[in-house]
Amino acid sequence: MKTLTLLRHAKSDWNDPAQRDFDRGLNARGKRAAALIGGYLRSGNAMFDHVVASPAVRVVETLEQVEIGYGRTLAPLWDRRIYLASAVTLLDVVQEAPAEAAHVLLVGHNPGLEDLALWLVPESGDPPRVALEVKYPTATIAEITFEGGWRDLAPGGAHLARFVRPRDLDATLGPDED
Repeated sequence: MKTLTLLRHAKSDWNDPAQRDFDRGLNARGKRAAALIGGYLRSGNAMFDHVVASPAVRVVETLEQVEIGYGRTLAPLWDRRIYLASAVTLLDVVQEAPAEAAHVLLVGHNPGLEDLALWLVPESGDPPRVALEVKYPTATIAEITFEGGWRDLAPGGAHLARFVRPRDLDATLGPDED
């Protein structure tokens, strides 16, 4: 069984309206949420064999904060294709993961991550799937499992094992407005 964890970047800073979207960093709430998610990953003993991420500043800073809470270096492969990518492009990136990797972490942006998760996991009344349908907030993880290899991952062929938002771990971090 393979596991794919999708992590949406944490809440970004919009204080400089002239700043390019790619160059926006995190705000204080985003930094706190990302570190909290990192601690959650550590407490669940999550071990990633392959990490691939958008090189956008808010993703880089998200991973820096996640590493603080996680207590480990993630050493991502930075892939420009992930920046504002569609679900189709994200699936292409995931399918390129090394065959020997059992657990991949993909870090990027909405709406692509949300669309990918909804596309991979069939509709159901399971609480994580229902929560995913409502909204995929910043600094949220979706853990998806499936049988086969990375190239076998296909729409409707996976299970949503977990959907964890920062506000699920600390009520002061929600609800998220974006």
